Amino acid sequence: MLDGEAEASVTKDAGDDPDVTHAAVIRVRVRRGAPGTAVRFEAGLGVGTVTLPGLPLPVGEPAINPMPRAMIVANLRSAAGLQGSDPDPDVIVTVGIDGGELLAGRTLNARVGVLGGLSVLGTTGVVVPYSCSAWIDSIRRGIDVARATGHSEVAACTGSTSEQVARDSLGLPDVALIDMGDFVGAVLTYLRKHPVPRLHMVGGVAKFAKLASGHLDLHSARSRVDTDHLARLATNAGADDSLAALVLAASTALEAVLLCEQNGVHLSAAIADAARLEALRILDGAPVAVDVICVDRAGAILGRSGPSAA
Repeated sequence: MLDGEAEASVTKDAGDDPDVTHAAVIRVRVRRGAPGTAVRFEAGLGVGTVTLPGLPLPVGEPAINPMPRAMIVANLRSAAGLQGSDPDPDVIVTVGIDGGELLAGRTLNARVGVLGGLSVLGTTGVVVPYSCSAWIDSIRRGIDVARATGHSEVAACTGSTSEQVARDSLGLPDVALIDMGDFVGAVLTYLRKHPVPRLHMVGGVAKFAKLASGHLDLHSARSRVDTDHLARLATNAGADDSLAALVLAASTALEAVLLCEQNGVHLSAAIADAARLEALRILDGAPVAVDVICVDRAGAILGRSGPSAA
């Protein structure tokens, strides 16, 4: 290192949290800054730059979130022996991530306007097993960016197939597409406090069958399709007792939907209706119009509910 500079690196262990940055090498270089400039942050190789409004950082800033910045400043102050009233040290902090630009292609960074590399997130500095906090944070940031860029509607999608359906059938740009995965509850509770005028929910019919029966985490390990509930929906949609019994015995939601369709009963539309009502219940009066589009694994629309269904 040059005089007046120091660098440290660490290999990230993401634990059980699903994170593309597991085993990435993060490098931080600290060098002296001009007197009176306090702590300034720069993006090194592999760390992106903010290019869209709506994130907790101004456009043009390196994508190092406020909490990691605060933690770094606190540690710099401690190392310098500074007290509460002392000014921050005049240093420039450059954060880089080996291979970060390549890894960023596997994230949603570009969609929310973080270009050129990864963003440095974090709230506590401690990985919580199975927290999935990074995904939930990306949902919130995606909504923030869509709002800040003037979009009056967003589509929350359960996966890449449903995202393509949203592009094709709704004509929405990528910045208005929210990859919610299984975290429908995270979308709805965030929109309850940060509403957009219109929410499209697009996803697999089995996922929305779970939402319809009250589940807000749609992962297969944490919720199951309630065939009792499906049978009741089928009955309300016109199924007789024998068809309802077949729905009750079905091994998957899609099997139940196809059985009903073969008998002239539109269970997929009933699932969409019930999922929409549950979403509105969670939104709890927030000014958000909701419609639901249920698709199969190939992206064919099976049923829909709400304004777009007309």
